[in-house]
Amino acid sequence: MVTDKTAYVELMNYLTSSKDIFVQSESETLSDITLEVLVENEISTQIINLCSQHEDLETNHRSIIVREVDGIVYDMQQVLAEYWDKPVNQTQIEFITEFTSLIKNVFDSAIADLLD
Repeated sequence: MVTDKTAYVELMNYLTSSKDIFVQSESETLSDITLEVLVENEISTQIINLCSQHEDLETNHRSIIVREVDGIVYDMQQVLAEYWDKPVNQTQIEFITEFTSLIKNVFDSAIADLLD
């Protein structure tokens, strides 16, 4: 649905080129949550919103979305492996929030094509 699309590849390239956001000094204010928890929470929120906005999605489409989201989280974990279990700061939270909304946009476009 989306992981084989150019837009998704570009998003993963964007994530890879933005890894320096996740390098931080010990003096930075950190939250209590790890990057892993942040990614899971933000992706979940975006996918719940996605499915709520597209009520006409069939069950099999929702299943495909869930499988693809698992792959997306895996890809993100591979790119950000060295930071995955570390607490995040505000800049990282903002980046992941924006990044997951971009992922939702890619799904929105794929769903629009699917339902047309």
